[in-house]
Amino acid sequence: MEQERNNIVLIGMPGAGKSTLGIVLAKIMNLNFVDADLVIQSQCDKTLQKLIDACGPEGFIQVENEILSDLCADNSVIATGGSAVYSDDAMKHLGEIGRVVYLQISYSELVSRLSDLQERGVVLKGGIGMSLHDLYDERKPLYEQYADITVNVDDLSITAAARKVADAAK
Repeated sequence: MEQERNNIVLIGMPGAGKSTLGIVLAKIMNLNFVDADLVIQSQCDKTLQKLIDACGPEGFIQVENEILSDLCADNSVIATGGSAVYSDDAMKHLGEIGRVVYLQISYSELVSRLSDLQERGVVLKGGIGMSLHDLYDERKPLYEQYADITVNVDDLSITAAARKVADAAK
């Protein structure tokens, strides 16, 4: 059965507002909301950080890929984890069930939004010594590659950013 592309899939850096903006966007557009990180935590019965600690970055990406590749959603805003773009199968599936929206933020905005990467359960493929700038440079082309729509959310409130995404996704 072919699933309709009636979902909006949010991708972007940690701190771009995928989860927070996603909830507001779902309300504005009268859609359901799915937080992919919470789905992963629920299915694995561990926090993201404990999963990353237990499996390592590559193992976590594999778990994330398996869960997102099978994710079923309908008329929903789906907030992915920032590392979802490392999983080609997952991103292909998400692109088949929805329009992928890249919440783009500048590096300087990212720095002002993020405090501690380790506490957020952020996947650092390059290991713990990987800098935020390295992470940004590594992921930015992947977000651009998978995005159907790119919306810059620098300097916007959550509500203003959600409205901008809603307008772009109509």
